[in-house]
Amino acid sequence: MKRFVAIAGNIGVGKSSLTALLSDRLGWEPFYEVVAENPYLADFYQDMRRWSFHSQIFFLTRRLRHHRQLLDRPGSVVQDRSVYEDAEVFARNLYLQGDMLPRDYSTYRELYEVLTMFLPAPDLIVYLRASVPTLLRRIAVRGRDFERDISPEYLARLNQLYEEWISHLTLCPVLVVPADDLDFVERTTDLEWIVEHVKAACGEDTDV
Repeated sequence: MKRFVAIAGNIGVGKSSLTALLSDRLGWEPFYEVVAENPYLADFYQDMRRWSFHSQIFFLTRRLRHHRQLLDRPGSVVQDRSVYEDAEVFARNLYLQGDMLPRDYSTYRELYEVLTMFLPAPDLIVYLRASVPTLLRRIAVRGRDFERDISPEYLARLNQLYEEWISHLTLCPVLVVPADDLDFVERTTDLEWIVEHVKAACGEDTDV
């Protein structure tokens, strides 16, 4: 039976790594987040208030298209970051910190809510939960230039919004992974714990 699992979590928590590991372990097709294609991104970083709406609309439309494509794939898939995080975490944060005007945010939310009403939810969302020190350490290890200036305060705000979103999520089952304690990249036993719980949540044969 086909399965659709989305990996959710803050910047640096290990979504792409877990996507790759799960796809390899379960034989599912991976789909990764694509940021570089956004034509508004450079303008956005120069003037967030002016370009936040444009940038988030681009991300939303691309994420919705990818979500639809994932549903149409013949086999099981695992996705790096869901469409819901764009709206519930990142766009909302821009609005709360004053970088998206209330009028623009209202329009964005209405579009998001209407479109996602017609979009089938994943079978499971795997939420990687990690503290700010863990996120900062992993961001430093991967060494991406554009992430050097990410502040602890920014990550903390995103963490709070992630927790609010997850606590009210009713679209599909959620598997919360304590990413502070589990190093699924370096420890095979930690990866196997996640694999078995993903299979159990999806109704697959498992030893859990």
